[in-house]
Amino acid sequence: MSTPQVSHESRGFDGVLQAGAQPALVIVDFVLAYLTPGSPLYADVASARDACARLLRVARAAAIPIVHTNVRYQAGGRDGGVFFRKVPALRCFEVGADPELARFDPALEPIPGETVISKQYASAFFGTSLASMLTALRVDTLLIAGVSTSGCIRATAVDACQHGFIPLVVRDAVGDRQSATHEANLYDLQAKYAEVISLNDAIELLPPVK
Repeated sequence: MSTPQVSHESRGFDGVLQAGAQPALVIVDFVLAYLTPGSPLYADVASARDACARLLRVARAAAIPIVHTNVRYQAGGRDGGVFFRKVPALRCFEVGADPELARFDPALEPIPGETVISKQYASAFFGTSLASMLTALRVDTLLIAGVSTSGCIRATAVDACQHGFIPLVVRDAVGDRQSATHEANLYDLQAKYAEVISLNDAIELLPPVK
């Protein structure tokens, strides 16, 4: 006899986080390595890139803080530690590797006034100044977009929660290599660590255009 499936909601995983008054947008690792066929990190995420580009345009018009992350390693990847050893595909972000793969997608290129944080691990918070910068800006809510849902998006959302920021993962603007992995992680993030919201809902949360 099979064990009946029990929903998260029936076990007390149905809390709702309300967005605060000071949002920021964090775009995680949306570089060409994830959009270029043949790249070791390629994922079919063009639709997420397009949604992210729309969100970025609205966030710029609303004049909220915007942060872009990318990944950089010294030659040999010593600064990437165990993560670099576990995921050989990350070698495309070493100094001296194909520089095109490390470039931001043209539709998501940072502009003056936006912050770029280079990281070595999955979370945008780990080993970076992101938390202290957001705190200094009095940010209380993060709109999170980028790649990949099961990796750097999940790690960033969990760390946002642990640092006291309300994580809002924008479903349309995040992507992964497999739809089942993508959906499973969004389900789990919604249950435990974040709110998973649509692109339209994210745009409605932004302040009026200044």
